[in-house]
Amino acid sequence: MKVNLLHESWLIEGSFTISRGSRTHANVVVVELQQGEHTGRGECVPYARYDESIESVIAELAALKDKIAAGLTRQNMQTLLPAGAARNALDCAYWDLACKQSGKRIWQQLEVSQPEPIITAFTLSLDTPERMKAAAIKNAHRPLLKLKLAGEGDVERVAAVREGSPKARIIVDANEGWNEQQYLDMVPELVKLGVEMIEQPFPASDDAALAHLPRPITLCADESCHDSSSLKNITGRYDMINIKLDKTGGLTEAIALKEEAEKAGLQVMVGCMVATSLAMAPAFIVAQNVQIVDLDGPLLLAEDRQSGIQFDESLMNFYQATLWG
Repeated sequence: MKVNLLHESWLIEGSFTISRGSRTHANVVVVELQQGEHTGRGECVPYARYDESIESVIAELAALKDKIAAGLTRQNMQTLLPAGAARNALDCAYWDLACKQSGKRIWQQLEVSQPEPIITAFTLSLDTPERMKAAAIKNAHRPLLKLKLAGEGDVERVAAVREGSPKARIIVDANEGWNEQQYLDMVPELVKLGVEMIEQPFPASDDAALAHLPRPITLCADESCHDSSSLKNITGRYDMINIKLDKTGGLTEAIALKEEAEKAGLQVMVGCMVATSLAMAPAFIVAQNVQIVDLDGPLLLAEDRQSGIQFDESLMNFYQATLWG
């Protein structure tokens, strides 16, 4: 088995802004596993919030090259890398290689039903109320908008988007940017504006307060939920979890986390980092039959990969085997 590790940079259409800052490019790491005539690929996005970088992820993966060449399996690899971006790219590359070697599509490998097209949220970056309203008007035809928020001025931002896109469903993501008083002040106003879900209002280290706060709007754990071991701290604080393969460390653990969350009575959202269709493809499998899908990464790029996922506005169609799986 030969291992190739690639760093790629994809231009974002405009820029992408959340409470932690702005980006103009999506920097990804791609793993290629070559065995004979077949090559499996997986993509990840290192995230500084989790102390990851392009360099650290490539170093993690490079350290396993000899073991992979010697026959390391996908199952055994799970214990050699922590949940995170590096394991995600490698795990997904293993799955893709298995599909190509067997001639079976990913749903056949997993013994599940063939995936159906799904509606994804479309993200509006954090900005002034006026600019977010303009973005909402531009995207008023989309059925589900996700707003990036930050704290001060958020009610005005949501109100502006609601005015610009009166028919859209709205969910919001604070990216750990609120405090308890802001939550208490804003939530009643967000109820009036028809917000359906709030993602990660508090820092993951401070979210115990959610256990005693009112939850008239569905609360979704993002930074507070990585893999199955996180679930013990979710119940009683959140109603939903956001499964991202860059957090779970790949499709293998994402499937297990989804199953455990549903057993615990939690709703499920499947999300992504800003990345190409190669990163969205395995997440598309997990996103079947969940409450919210947020896999709009390719829609935020100036250009996607060849053979990328085809979107009919916000409708994601199932992809070709030439992309992944």
